[in-house]
Amino acid sequence: MIANVLTAVVALIHLYIVYLEMLAWDTPAGRKAFGTTPEFSAASKTLAMNQGLYNGFLVAGLVWGLWLGDAGFAVKVFFLGCVIVAGLFGAATVGIKILYIQALPAALALAALLLGV
Repeated sequence: MIANVLTAVVALIHLYIVYLEMLAWDTPAGRKAFGTTPEFSAASKTLAMNQGLYNGFLVAGLVWGLWLGDAGFAVKVFFLGCVIVAGLFGAATVGIKILYIQALPAALALAALLLGV
């Protein structure tokens, strides 16, 4: 139960990231979330939408795993692992904040899943 709740939280975090990257990137809220300037956000809007689409695939995979119930164990492990890798890469290349926003929640969900809680 705890693993499913944490997995759902990770999916919701990424759903919000999808919103920020695909719809709100070039708005004050999007610029605040990512620390960008109006010029940068305007110039990179298409790239951010592409990035948001990939985050949407993570959401879809996590929701799919939850929907499958116990049969979705491997699906959840795979997509939580993808989130962890993406979060580690983002923390190393963009900023440490990504480690706490993406990788840590996914690692907690994965640990709970593997421990069966």
